[in-house]
Amino acid sequence: MNKTIRRASVFTLLLVLALLGRATWVQFYDGQALADDTHNRRNVIETYSQPLGNIIVAGEAITGSTRSSGNSDLKYKRTYTDGKLYAAVTGYASQSYAPTQLEGIYQDLLNGTDTRLKTVMDTVTDRRADPGDVVTTIDPAVQKAAYKALGGNKGAAVAMDPKTGKILAVVSTPSYDPSSLTDANTAGTAWKKLNADSDKPLTNRALRQPLPPGSTFKLVVAAAALEDGLYANVDTKTDSPDPYTLPGTTTPLKNENTSAPCEDASIRTALRFSCNNVFGKMAVDLGQDKVRAMAEKFGFNDDKLDVPVRAYTSVYPKDMDKAQTGLSGIGQFDVTATPLQMAMVSAAIANGGKLVSPHMVSQITDSGGDVLKNYDDEASSKEIVSSSTADQLQSAMETVVKDGTGTNALIDGVTVGGKTGTAQHGENNSKTPYAWFTSYGKSDSTGKEVAVAVMVEQSDAARSEVSGNGLAAPVAKAMMEAALK
Repeated sequence: MNKTIRRASVFTLLLVLALLGRATWVQFYDGQALADDTHNRRNVIETYSQPLGNIIVAGEAITGSTRSSGNSDLKYKRTYTDGKLYAAVTGYASQSYAPTQLEGIYQDLLNGTDTRLKTVMDTVTDRRADPGDVVTTIDPAVQKAAYKALGGNKGAAVAMDPKTGKILAVVSTPSYDPSSLTDANTAGTAWKKLNADSDKPLTNRALRQPLPPGSTFKLVVAAAALEDGLYANVDTKTDSPDPYTLPGTTTPLKNENTSAPCEDASIRTALRFSCNNVFGKMAVDLGQDKVRAMAEKFGFNDDKLDVPVRAYTSVYPKDMDKAQTGLSGIGQFDVTATPLQMAMVSAAIANGGKLVSPHMVSQITDSGGDVLKNYDDEASSKEIVSSSTADQLQSAMETVVKDGTGTNALIDGVTVGGKTGTAQHGENNSKTPYAWFTSYGKSDSTGKEVAVAVMVEQSDAARSEVSGNGLAAPVAKAMMEAALK
């Protein structure tokens, strides 16, 4: 064999070996990555080659699947029953966009690729398993009551059972119809319209939009003061001058009701009249570290709060001066909270000081209804405050509703405790304030309980008429009535 042929043979052999090496690398190392790539249309085709599993509310499916129109290679598309009502719970499963909320978290279960769904025969034949279902804790009566009561307002509401941690309602308004995003032929137009909407209907305000909680945060400060021993009980007079000047400034911390008896007021009276001077001074006296420690026990600064949707972090800030600490005591400065977080505060107080982990999925099941995981059984409980502190706060919150700023939440035959809040918004409070109300209700006849938080971000009410009692408390009342009937 001459030299030229030998060199050509060796070069050809090297090319063959390189080709074999590359093929082996792609098959055994890159194969899974390519299969999982979001741009791999085969995944979408496979996902929508058969109906998806369903999301269940009170035994009824609020999702479904139907045949796609036309000659699409995507045989099925997602459908929703009462889509706007449940959008903050379900999210959407789209042929064009990544799924969100429960649709996204349980994507593998709902499309049949979750390995827990596979039978022995599925494994042998490499057949995709029949999809499973997601069973929620949502109570349709409470969900509907919240959605109806919020009406045309921009806002959100959350309700939960203090004893079990089950989330009974998650509502965000204005809402949107997830069905508009399911079909690849029409999703693009709907997506652009929804994202261009200044009211941001795709935002889940209940779980994922922390805003200043205003005076509802005073419950956290009061809990810190009682637990620390700064004050013996809710009826002990406090050291609270009125007006109270923020330390290091000439700025007085004013009260909304200038005629309220806020000078040296007890915690009960200060919650009843929502006295800013009392809780601003109380936060300064405690110091930011003690207030933060209590806030974090309730769930603030937790960046891994999964219900199972990941809730945005509610924040109690660090590195404040004394004036900023005073403002934090009334839920201002850089304090933020979601309605979920404030519902957790009321739930812990109502439950004797113990917070049961909030969750809005009860079980996930296979196609035959067999339970794959039971979240109700896994719910954990932790003590936030002592039972004596919880009793004290319950008593004071009930005064707020009976004879204070929260009278619009009164319900016959129900013991209701609550706290209103009106949070400043914009530079020098130039924009419409946020109206808050957090509460619990206990049926006098059945013993059933519910904790609620409502936030109204924007309404048609005149600025002077924006208040937690006027806008948010009626929504909370409607939700509590629905939960306790």
